[in-house]
This record gives sequence, structure tokens and C-alpha cells, in this order.
Amino acid sequence: MSDTPGYTAVVTAEGHLVDSRILTAIFDTVIERGGAFDVLHFDLGRTNDDFSRLTLRVSADGADSLARLVEELIPFGCQTVREQDVLIRTADRDGCVPDDFYVTTNQRTDVRVEGRWVPVERQRMDAVVVVEGDRAVCRKLREVRAGDRIACGVDGLRVTPEFRDRDRSDFAFMTNEVSSERRVEVSVERVAAMMRETRARGARIAFVVGPVVVHTGGAGYFCELIRLGYVNLVLAGNALAVHDAELALFGTSLGVDLEKGNPVHGGHRHHMRAINAINRAGGLRRAVETGVLTSGVIVECVRRGVDCLLAGSIRDDGPIADTLTDMVAAQDRYAEALESAGMVIVLSTMLHGIGVGNMLPAWVPVVCVDINPAVVTKLADRGSSQTIGLVTDVGLFLHQLASRLAPREGR
Repeated sequence: MSDTPGYTAVVTAEGHLVDSRILTAIFDTVIERGGAFDVLHFDLGRTNDDFSRLTLRVSADGADSLARLVEELIPFGCQTVREQDVLIRTADRDGCVPDDFYVTTNQRTDVRVEGRWVPVERQRMDAVVVVEGDRAVCRKLREVRAGDRIACGVDGLRVTPEFRDRDRSDFAFMTNEVSSERRVEVSVERVAAMMRETRARGARIAFVVGPVVVHTGGAGYFCELIRLGYVNLVLAGNALAVHDAELALFGTSLGVDLEKGNPVHGGHRHHMRAINAINRAGGLRRAVETGVLTSGVIVECVRRGVDCLLAGSIRDDGPIADTLTDMVAAQDRYAEALESAGMVIVLSTMLHGIGVGNMLPAWVPVVCVDINPAVVTKLADRGSSQTIGLVTDVGLFLHQLASRLAPREGR
């Protein structure tokens, strides 16, 4: 119990606070922010279905510090005990909001409007909440227009974290802990089970794909997943399509013969020749329809009706005509496509993976596969706490995943 003087507020939280390590996170956050806390009440849930309940008084040395501290606790499910509606202020210009606006997380959020809790739609992190009549919606700053009603302050806000239930031991691997020492086969089998379950309930499976899929020889296995119907959306950069086309046209990736593993004389020009061939055909779809491209990831996507969105970057050669070079437009297209995603798998692409993670609500599981542990860790550290990290070669992962999802008679 602390005797630190200053400004105080009382907050409550409930859920699987101990199992999900949220209780420790709440205490740590208060201390790290220079505050103090008194536990006024704690009731420990004693069965799989029982929630634990916490009432906590937090203290800070000033009103602003207290407000910031309480806002830091909201993502852990804490809310003030004051029965107040959310503070609403009006945006005075396009793309700008009042200084005390609430910054959203990817957790389920409700706002209290006229005495009623309203669920926030299009939940995502790093956005603002706009109240529109009896609805509340997440919007990016650039989407705000003068006159919009913006949720501000810390009262009238309720966040529900994704709790780790006691009886979900079969999926205990679904944490953001990263290790290269886990058995890949066990993790792949569980990822395959998640994919079967996602497809069975009619949700879409999205893949965020880096060009390493082609470099490591995994493109053929990824094509098999597309043919099996386990790929509903592909989000990638210009490089995936370029090297996929290079492999189809010249048998190389980055100028290296993937069959022999040797650099090909003049192969460094192949990716530019591939871009030229695709653009001359009128884009990827026309290249497939006219027979310029006859194999590869893009071909399977076109044939199977799989949406494939390419977002460009400053590094791109070409780029291929289909690449979205307007970053704002690319973000909007990605976010729109992800609204129906029930599961996302990120294959060796750090920047696109982090970008997609920022667009997802916390209840959409993300599997991140990369040979570099730092990439998997970075995605989780950026707020995508639902990330399952698998440190392995992406080609090996796709090989094993395809073999597990294929019909038994075809194994």
C-alpha cells in the first residue's frame, strides 16, 4: 500500500487477469509511469469460466500525469468507476482532432454515449473514435473531417482484452514468445488446424508474402495451398510479383538458377526483363490471360480468383504496372481487404507484416514465419500481441504446411 500523495483515480478491471498476465502488466505500467497503486479489492476467479475482478486506486503527481496513466491502463481492460459518458469534442479542421483525443488499440472497445455502451466498429490500433449518432467508428487521422465528433479523455471508455482461457492449453503456443528451438512440425500442425477451422466457419485466410517465398523455393508449395483453397487473399509488395515472374520466365530468382543454385550469366538483368514483359502485356492479369505467364503464384491467384494486392515502396524497380504506388491508397485497399479476414499468415516480410498487423483487431490471429527471430519479435512488440511467432525457413514451413493440408490420399 502506497502513501504517495497526489491526484488519484479508481479503476476496475475484470477477466482472466492472472492467466493472461494482465494483472502483472497493470501493476508494472503504474510503476513504470512513476505512479503508485492501492489494491482496494481483488476477487480471484476459481473456475475456467469465472472472471477475476480488480478495483485499483492509482495515484500520480499531477492531473495530466494521472490522465496519461489511466489512458495507459485502458488497453488492459481498466476503466474508471465514474459512470460518465465519453467526452466528445468536435474536430475543427480536416485531418486534425482535439489534443486530448483517445488513441485506439486493436482490442475490442466500447464508448458510453447517452448512458449506453456502443461497440466501436472497424477496430484497429492508432486511430481515433468518431461518434456518429448511435454508432462509433475507428478512423485514421487522415479520414477525419471538420465537424466530426471525436471521443476524448479517459471516461466512458471500455476495452476488453483478448484473454487466454485456462482451458486452452492445446493452443498454449499462441503467445508472442519467440524461439528457434521449438519443433517446427508441431507448430505447423497446429497452424494447419487453425486454417481448417477458419475455412470451416467461412472466414478468409490472408497471406502477407515476401519475395523470400520465391528465393527459398517455397513458391511451388504456396501454389499448392492456393489450389487447395486455403489462400483467399495475398498482400505483398512489388518484389513478390517481380521475382515470381522472373522464375516463370527465366527459371531464376535474383539471377540465381533455383534448380542448380548457381548464378546465371547476365541473370542480374532478368528481373528487369520480367517487369518489362509484364508491363508490355498490360499487367499481371493480361500476362496470364495471353500466356506470357504460365506458372507461379500470380498465375494461380488469377486462375483461382484470389485477390492479390501489391503495395509499392521507394526501393521498387519498375514497378510492375499493378503495383499501388500511392501509399495512402495502398493502405486503404489493404485495410478494406482485411475486414473479412479470419486469420493472417505473414511469410518473411517485416515491413508489410507490421503494416498489416497495425490494421487488424486483436481477435484475428496472426502467424509470423521468418528465419530471423528479430522480425517475429518486432511484429509482436509493435502491438500485435496476437502474433504467433515461428522461427524457421519459410520454404520448409510451406512444404510441411502443404503436406498437412493436402488430402490424405495425395500425401
